[in-house]
Amino acid sequence: MQQFVERVNALIEALPYIRDFFGKTIVIKYGGSAMLNEGLKNDFAQDIVLLRYVGMNPVIIHGGGAAITEMLQRLNMKTEFIDGHRVTDKATMEVVEMVLVGQVNKKIVTMINQHGGKAVGLCGKDGVLIKAQKHAWENEEQGASANKDLGFVGSVESINADLVHLLDKAHYIPVISPIGVNSKGETFNINADTAASEIAIALKAEKLVLLSDIAGVVDREDNLFHTLHRQEVQELITKKIITGGMLPKVNCCLKALENSVKKTHIIDGRISHALLLEIFTHEGIGTEIIL
Repeated sequence: MQQFVERVNALIEALPYIRDFFGKTIVIKYGGSAMLNEGLKNDFAQDIVLLRYVGMNPVIIHGGGAAITEMLQRLNMKTEFIDGHRVTDKATMEVVEMVLVGQVNKKIVTMINQHGGKAVGLCGKDGVLIKAQKHAWENEEQGASANKDLGFVGSVESINADLVHLLDKAHYIPVISPIGVNSKGETFNINADTAASEIAIALKAEKLVLLSDIAGVVDREDNLFHTLHRQEVQELITKKIITGGMLPKVNCCLKALENSVKKTHIIDGRISHALLLEIFTHEGIGTEIIL
């Protein structure tokens, strides 16, 4: 009997969140182990379908770095990274687009549809969803003198939110590859965290959730911060507690918060049903960053 009571209590705990987020847009960056492990992939698809069926509007922006690297290796093409950005010449860009749009995106769409959802795959070229410009990389310590040409690595110039809104109203789940295009028709590879943040801003999303292979923001003893305010994040950056790969993630969250997104989250995609645990429970499992 106790197990049945616990199940009911879990549903009751979720009720206020279902009520508060009904009709709201949740932008989710999907990456890391959650994209590689078969069990976690199914968990993610089920989470997305459940969010849609309880009245939320999930919008997915996915990565795919591991799949790109694997394909480049199979083609005997070298790859180089600078500050986490893949240097992308024209040939590499063709492989990136083929893998992200033609393989990774369609696998995610198929997986969600198999679980009862209505997913639609898009990239930034569709309806000029993501208008891009060449990313101007500059080493933070060495300044402009250390600039390097990253090739077809882009940053977001603008987002066509109308296209996503149309899909939401028709009860479809948009699954977006972070490939952008400029006014000349040139294709650019865009960091998925950055693309997710910009899309969340354009959609005036209720939440931005970054799903990755990290527990969230932790202190020097690896203790998780469950909730952080913007000022606390800035202090952690100043103290160099937030460094490395976590820094661009929290900056994406801060930018989203400063531009109308209500709440942002960094959560561990290695945990089964991580999305539901973060959105529908009091404590959550990752770090919530708020104003």
